[in-house]
Amino acid sequence: MQAVNLTGTQIRAARGALNWSVQRLADETGVGTATIVRYELSDSIPRSRKGNLKTIQKALEAAGIEFTQAEDGSPGIIIRTEPSKPT
Repeated sequence: MQAVNLTGTQIRAARGALNWSVQRLADETGVGTATIVRYELSDSIPRSRKGNLKTIQKALEAAGIEFTQAEDGSPGIIIRTEPSKPT
């Protein structure tokens, strides 16, 4: 796993690319839906406890998302797999 400071924007983008609902991400990670929604409201790095961001990052990476950060610090994602079917 690449050391990237995961942003709310990246979480939203990755979830959208995979066509995952907030509930699906919560089910995959064990992180509560309210927490995910709160993280996604942040365009920067959300305040987090308990390693939730790492857990979310691992789950999304396992599904084929690569998180990137440009030299200027801009966050991004690369999709390494076809988006999954909606659940």
